[in-house]
Amino acid sequence: MNEIVCPNCGEDEYLKGDSKESRNAEKVTIICESCDIKWERDLTPRCPLCSSEDLRVAVRSIVDKSRGTQLSIQSLSVVYLCPDCDAEQLTLWNQSNTPLPPHELPYDID
Repeated sequence: MNEIVCPNCGEDEYLKGDSKESRNAEKVTIICESCDIKWERDLTPRCPLCSSEDLRVAVRSIVDKSRGTQLSIQSLSVVYLCPDCDAEQLTLWNQSNTPLPPHELPYDID
């Protein structure tokens, strides 16, 4: 995920987003509470590696331990896959049509 920072002062914590103010479902107005600058952020998904907007929608499972060491899918998250940069994951999704496995599994901290 791309980090959002104020283009004026570099603030990355005290930012407020308002989709109603922008009146555009594909953009959100960001307000920096440090320097009071406003700007619109485009919500169109882009590949973080090549910046392509030609992405495919898939779902990835989020797992957690339900009993002892048994892993269960707790929820699903929508992911956007680039046909060039995420070709392996996209092939897996297209062939199985089941949720993609999580990037990492839960573990016990002792």
